[in-house]
Amino acid sequence: QVQLVESGGGSVQAGGSLRLSCAASGYTYGSYRMGWFRQAPGKEREGVASISTGGGSTYYADSVTGRFTISRDNAKNTLYLQLNMLKPEDTAMYYCAAANGGTSWSRPASLSRYNYNYWGQGTQVTVSS
Repeated sequence: QVQLVESGGGSVQAGGSLRLSCAASGYTYGSYRMGWFRQAPGKEREGVASISTGGGSTYYADSVTGRFTISRDNAKNTLYLQLNMLKPEDTAMYYCAAANGGTSWSRPASLSRYNYNYWGQGTQVTVSS
C-alpha cells in the first residue's frame, strides 16, 4: 500500500523558514518523480517544486524560485522542501506527490497535478505578517 506522509508544517512569521518532509512507503521510491504542491482556501492546487528520480533535475514555480529548495534522499525514501523567506501568500496546505517515471518531463508537465499518481494528506503552513 502506497503511503506518503508529510510533516514539518507550522505557523511562522513572514521572513521565517520551515522544512517539510515527506516519508514514502509501499512502492519503489527511487523510480518515481516527486513533487510538492500547495492549495490555499478557494484556490486550485498548484505545483510548487518537482524533482527527478535521481535528484539531478528540479523545477520550481516562479513564485517560489530562489526561496524554496526541493531535495530527496532515496536511501531514506524521503522528500524534503526547504522554505525560506516565507511570505503570507505562501500560506496553504502543502502536499507531496509521486509520479511514475517522469524522468525527462518538461517543467510544465512536472508541475502539473494531473501527472501525479499518489498523494499525501498534506501539512499546513501558515505565514503571518
